[in-house]
Amino acid sequence: MTDSFSCGCACGAIRYRSTGPARYMGNCHCRHCQQATGGAYFPAVLVKQSDFTIETGEPSWFDRPADRGHAMRRGFCATCGSPLFLINGAGEGAIVIYAGSLDDPSWYTPSRDIFVKSAQPWDVMDPALPKSQAMPG
Repeated sequence: MTDSFSCGCACGAIRYRSTGPARYMGNCHCRHCQQATGGAYFPAVLVKQSDFTIETGEPSWFDRPADRGHAMRRGFCATCGSPLFLINGAGEGAIVIYAGSLDDPSWYTPSRDIFVKSAQPWDVMDPALPKSQAMPG
């Protein structure tokens, strides 16, 4: 893992970085994340909001309530459509970055799978990772 890292969208219009380490990395299999990624899950990298900076560009936003009712605000590039990051209304002080937007996604190491009750039957999960049926805790 790295203490500082940069990220961006596919077309390069939006660039952002974290000047601090990832606080959590995990795979979310909820239906909302499946729809947002177009895949089986959202590989999530959580960082402190105070470590996060948008360097260039301005994301577009899509807001949707989570299962527990708080706001989930997803940032994406309006030009290329790349999902970038989200702000979870229940997680004050944090930004969750899509691991696919990392300039070097090779260091992404998930610590668990969450919302596995919504996982697709064709999704092959790592059996070594702990599993939570919904949001832990």
